[in-house]
Formats: sequence, structure tokens, C-alpha cells
Amino acid sequence: MDDILLYADNKMSEAIDVLESRFNNVRAGRANPALLDGVKVSYYGVDTPLKQLATISVPEARVLSIKPFDPNTLSAIEKAIFEANIGLTPNNNGEVIILNIPPLTEETRKDLVKQVKAMAEECRVILRRIRQESNDKIKKLEISEDEIKAGMDEVQELINKYNKIVDEKLKEKEEELMTI
Repeated sequence: MDDILLYADNKMSEAIDVLESRFNNVRAGRANPALLDGVKVSYYGVDTPLKQLATISVPEARVLSIKPFDPNTLSAIEKAIFEANIGLTPNNNGEVIILNIPPLTEETRKDLVKQVKAMAEECRVILRRIRQESNDKIKKLEISEDEIKAGMDEVQELINKYNKIVDEKLKEKEEELMTI
């Protein structure tokens, strides 16, 4: 039974990690290098993550600066950012690409909060699925009904703990998005 609980704990922890990384990709009006995590640049015919080809820095609150290690990749990086459809227009000055993050409107903020809530709900669904799988495994064990009940109670405690974490992360992200 300990293996089942450990497995459930690990899977639920992974679900929270995925949620956090998805939250990081939601732009909150501030420059965040994580906005570019999904950008792949065609570098000598190979799709390469942008962060392997350039230094990404935040010189100001609403500005991202991308300095490629190889100056010849500037146009490829610029094209990849444009094609990534992240809502930002790259400005190339010959050495560095600058991304200006526009301030968010109230309507955009509310839309982003809706997206974040949907992500949190998807995470909760995954947590419930993990709980169901764990409970099914516990029921198949050849142990007494009291032990089965105790095991299922422990799984419920796990999901309560992780649901609380989801709620906290969601609240933090909502506050971040609604702060002007």
C-alpha cells in the first residue's frame, strides 16, 4: 500500500509542477523569460529551444532582451518569435532583439484569469483521476476492509493537500494578473 501512496503523491506533485509551468507561460504584463520557453528556432535545420541559442534578460519591467550567442541567428530567432504567436513583436537592432510587453487592459486581464482558472480545473481533474487509480489499486489488494478504508482515507488526504496547493497557486496568479 505504501508504494501506491508514494506513486499517488509523486504523480500529484508532478501535476502541480506542470500547472506552475503553465501558469508561468501566462503573461502578467511583466517581462518574464518563461514567455519564450516554447519558442523553437530553426538552427541549421534543427528546431532548437531559444534559450539554448541566446541569453534572455529583463532589462526593464516590460522589456525582454534576447542576445544570441551567434549573431548570424538574429533573423532566425526573430522569425521564430513571430511564428510562435505569443502576441509580441520582435525589434531587431542588429545585435539584440528587444520585446516590449504591452500593458494589459482590464478585459485582457479577465480573459487571462479565465484561462488560469481553466488550467487549475484541468489540474484538479488530473488529481481526481490519480485518486481514482490509486483507490482502484488499493481495492485490488488482498487486505482487510479496514486497511482498504484507511488507505483510501490517506489518498483522500493527499488529494485534499494538493487541491489546497492548486487553490493557493490559482489565488496567487489571479492577484498577479489583476494587479495593475
